[in-house]
Amino acid sequence: MGRAGRPGRGPDRSASSRPLTAPEPDGRRLPAGFLFGAATSAYQIEGGAALGGRTASVWDVLGAVPGRIADGSSGTVAVDHYHHWSDDVAQLADLGVTGYRMSLSWSRLQPHGRGPANPAGVAFYDRLIDRLLSAGIAPFVSLHHRDLPLEVMERGGWLARETTDDFADYTALAAAAIGDRVAAWATIDEPLLETAYGYAVGIDPPGLTLLGGAFQAAHHQLLAHGRAAAVLRSVSTAQIGIVNRHTTVDPARSRAADRIAAGFFDLYHNRQFADPILRGSYPVAILDMPGAGTDVIRDGDLALISAPLDYYGISHAHPTTVAAAPGNTAIPFSLEPGHDMPMSPAGWPIHPESLTRLLVEMDRRYPNLPPMYVTGSGGAFDEEPAAAGSGTDAAAPPDLDRIAYLDDHLAAITAAMTAGCDVRGYFHWSLLDSWEWAEGFTRRFGLIRVDPISLERIPRASFAHYRDLIASHRR
Repeated sequence: MGRAGRPGRGPDRSASSRPLTAPEPDGRRLPAGFLFGAATSAYQIEGGAALGGRTASVWDVLGAVPGRIADGSSGTVAVDHYHHWSDDVAQLADLGVTGYRMSLSWSRLQPHGRGPANPAGVAFYDRLIDRLLSAGIAPFVSLHHRDLPLEVMERGGWLARETTDDFADYTALAAAAIGDRVAAWATIDEPLLETAYGYAVGIDPPGLTLLGGAFQAAHHQLLAHGRAAAVLRSVSTAQIGIVNRHTTVDPARSRAADRIAAGFFDLYHNRQFADPILRGSYPVAILDMPGAGTDVIRDGDLALISAPLDYYGISHAHPTTVAAAPGNTAIPFSLEPGHDMPMSPAGWPIHPESLTRLLVEMDRRYPNLPPMYVTGSGGAFDEEPAAAGSGTDAAAPPDLDRIAYLDDHLAAITAAMTAGCDVRGYFHWSLLDSWEWAEGFTRRFGLIRVDPISLERIPRASFAHYRDLIASHRR
């Protein structure tokens, strides 16, 4: 937070005086007070889908549809954090993180998305947060991470303005239940993904293919963010922010059509969500999309959405390369592999320098940008640790790709800070192998492997590496 409770940026810095790149840093050297954390989300790890009064979310419905999840799995059990939460917090404590990003299940805390708090849901999060605090770990809590209660969807979901009323009520309920112990709130986590995959192209729930008409869902999520932030300001002293998914965008070739396509993709993916929050307006090209329906924006909406925040969370997976696709009139661009970039087994380019570039571009684009956290960054790799009871660490594969990803992206953050960016912390995605939405268990991001059958937790070599790195900053 900045001075007098306002977003702070320190002394004025001229963009022209700050280099885009910095000398190659050592990712192990970060300033005192830098927060090292790990991240998860409720639906991806909790399980306990029908336990303790929890009602269904939209993902419970999609996960039950044959063929919609890559490996035929569902999040009904996920990795059963609902029963293993104590062991998972013990692993966080062993890791030595000072912050943990988690989300609340709206369906668990407030069944059906309306009405009173669920005592069993409150008790679950009470226990979890109290244990985190007793271990010296700051809870960074997201109110919503893509798992809308089914009944809220049946009432219109994010296409209905009334959902922002429900969300404001849910926010007040969550703040009353656990707000006295939360270090930082995130209102909405990755609204881009819920908008694009759920409402625009129909891969995720609710499975709609509205294309430009999905703008209505985007705006209502941002309005829900603004309303939730206002509720939290009135009752909580914790930091308040949002988490947006961001990427760097480059044209596949130098031809004009590719440059235009890349420019629009940047507006859609990045600025559709950042500009209203940090500038108080939408890009004109977004409002001009067929079906956008700008009458959804009412007087006062943008002022509420752009109220000052204490931090801005950036989720970053990989850079994006875009080509024009003139033959496709519905989606006039295609995504291509990055030029000469190594790829993860999941098919994502690995390019840590893009994280440096992204942070610097955000810093220069938005004069009112509050301090940033990299709230989710990680890679899915195939290395597995030795089986439990094998007797020797020498039998375990070295997990070198995940270790390199971690080191290189921390180095990228150091480079951005050297260039003048105010970055306060990094949360590795993820603590555990988790249920990765439509990809099921086919992508393993965890510092800790979770056997999908036995649910046994087995730390990978990257866990020990991150633990040592964190410990080195305490000496």
